[in-house]
Formats: sequence, C-alpha cells, structure tokens
Amino acid sequence: MIHLLTEWFAQAQGWLFQSVIEPGLFHAGLADFLDDAFEGTEWFLIGLCELLLVFLVLRPLEALMPVHGFTDRRARWNDFLYTLLHRLGFFPVLVFFTVDPLMDHVAGWLRLENVRPFNLENLAPDMSPLVSFAIYFVVLDFFDYWFHRAQHQFRWWWGLHSLHHSQQDMNLWSDDRNHVLDDLLRDVYLALVALAIGVPPGQYVLLVSLSRILQSLQHANVRVHFGRIGERLLVSPRYHRMHHAVGQGHESKGTGSLGGCNFAVLLPIWDIVFGTANFAPGFARTGVRDQLPRTAPDGSPVPGRDYGRGFWRQQWLGVRRMVEFARRRAG
Repeated sequence: MIHLLTEWFAQAQGWLFQSVIEPGLFHAGLADFLDDAFEGTEWFLIGLCELLLVFLVLRPLEALMPVHGFTDRRARWNDFLYTLLHRLGFFPVLVFFTVDPLMDHVAGWLRLENVRPFNLENLAPDMSPLVSFAIYFVVLDFFDYWFHRAQHQFRWWWGLHSLHHSQQDMNLWSDDRNHVLDDLLRDVYLALVALAIGVPPGQYVLLVSLSRILQSLQHANVRVHFGRIGERLLVSPRYHRMHHAVGQGHESKGTGSLGGCNFAVLLPIWDIVFGTANFAPGFARTGVRDQLPRTAPDGSPVPGRDYGRGFWRQQWLGVRRMVEFARRRAG
C-alpha cells in the first residue's frame, strides 16, 4: 500500500513538473532553477495532501466537539489564507529563493573546507530508517522547543510572534498564522540544525510534514485531550491551548512580563524537564492581554491594541510592534 501511494505521488510530481512548472520556468527565463524546482514541486504536493487530510479529519471534529463558538467568522478564513500561502503559495516560493540557496551555500562551503557535518546515523551504522527517523524527530523537536522559548523571551521577537497568539478564535488553520519574518527565522534555524546532524533530505520532508499535521491538531477548536499519560507524551489541543491562554500561557504568572508555559512544539517532555509544563485541566480563553479592552485609572475605557484583521495589515502591524518593543527594551 505504501509502495503504491509512493508511486502515485511520484507520478503526480513528475506530471505537474513537466506539464506546468518546467514550461513556466523556461518561459520566465529561470531554467537554471529546474533542479531545485523539482524538489519544490514535491513540497507543493505534500502541502496539498496535508490540507486535504487536515480538513477531512479536523473540520468534522471541530463541528462535533468545539471548545467555543466563533465570535468572528472571518477569523477562520483569514487563518486559512495563511495556510494556503504557507503550504502552497507565497511562502514556499520565498523559501525557494532565500532559505534553499542559503543552505546550498552553507553545504558547499562545508565541503570546500572539508568539514563533514555530524551524522547521528554514524553512531550506529546498522540503525533502521524508522529508528533514525524517531531520533531526528526528537532532536529537532528539542531545538524547536528552545526556538519557541526565544520567541517569548526577547521583546522584539515577541513583537512578531504575538501575531500568532492574537487569534481569539483558534481553529485548525491557526498554526500557520505567523509573521513571514518569524517563519523565515524558524525555517533557517531548523534547516541549519538538520544540516548539522545529517538529516537526509527525504526524511526531513517527512519530519516537517508530520510536525505540521500535528500542530494543526494542536490549534484546532476541539475539546480533546490525551489523558493523564498521553498528555505527557504528545502535545494535545488542550495542552497547547494553555500556551495560548490570556494572562497565563505567554506571560510570567500573569504579570504581563514575558515568560509563560507549555512551549513544547510536539513533545511535552521538554516542558517537564525544564520546568515550563502546565497540565491544568480546562480549555482556556485565547488571545493576548494587550488586545483586550481595559479601564484606565480614571475610569475611562481604553481600547485594546489593534492586531489587524487582514493578512497585510497583520504583517505591517507585526513589524511596527517589533520596532516598538525593541526600542522599549533599549530605553
């Protein structure tokens, strides 16, 4: 069955590349990118498969067991746009022209300097592909945990990352609601880690795809948890929702200062080991404290911070927050 699916996927990739991508590149005078574009076609098809799987599985669950009703129906559509751009459209093209050439340059420089990246599989040459996949999964998730901690530690970075947390109507598409600069930083970081530990390209594609599917589940508007033991093995929607909780998940004990809990991307073990786990039951309200209206000392109402409703507005306000928070830190 797996062999048959792999064969179908390869045929679809070949047909799409030869029928659409290759003629388009020749027409645009970009024939030098043909080899890289074939790999990009694979990413596009994987993203398309992810969208179908996530919609067919999670959308019915959201209808059957929602945590809350939506206060803004447009919110889900806006997040869906982010998902389309991130997995099928603008963002893969941006990565194609930025991250991929950078990784090729780094790999070429290492070969020129006769530096061989450390390869985990060399520790046990007879290691099965399944075992090596599991090891890479754990190692990459460890580094992803610390990347996520950094997003909540540095004020300028929080200015970008807070866009992700500003969604008060979390849903199955909310995982991709990120600032473009934030996503680029993460992609470069994980690609460098993968290069450093010798993750094979084929396994890296599957690792990224599996991570994205699991993170779609975490952000879904579903009243789901994995039980006392399961909650400690894999990040669940309830566990991750606490990370998005107003005044708890991304603040230090509700004081408004940076900090928070449940930073693990896939494996809660990192939160447990480093003291940032919160297994409190319940499904908390999500959002960022400063986007909520408040009352001034004189009793007058103060509107919350505007995080924007549309894609471009949210991206622009993210840059403004990054500059504002960086200056506040410097002051």
